[in-house]
Amino acid sequence: MPRILVVDDDPMVGATIEVLLQRQGFDVTLTDGGETGLAALEAQAFDVMLVDIFMPHMRGFESIRIFHERAPATPLIAMSGYAFASSASPSPDFLRMALELGATRCLRKPFTPEALLTNIRECLTSESAQLKDKKEAP
Repeated sequence: MPRILVVDDDPMVGATIEVLLQRQGFDVTLTDGGETGLAALEAQAFDVMLVDIFMPHMRGFESIRIFHERAPATPLIAMSGYAFASSASPSPDFLRMALELGATRCLRKPFTPEALLTNIRECLTSESAQLKDKKEAP
């Protein structure tokens, strides 16, 4: 059963993701912020990490950078409700910036259950393919 770490300071978002993933057969660890997420990451290995970009105590992209540094082989899906720049607004494209800091994929909130599950499954498929390639290499 794949283990998923969910790091989000919004209790409703976290609980919704947790229930959805558990119903799909995933082993979910839900944490309410960067510090508790890092503690969970120190305690066990995960197959995929879902990390909110903007949380208290870990501002901006600090959380993405630190989670990627601590577990560089684990796919990280960055989540944000402040995701994309538009032509009408000069705001930065936060999800693109998260990719540059080590995120494997990004999701803009609100996202559909299907989008979340697709991204997680693609991360798991990609990770297992990489492990198979390493085992087959001489």
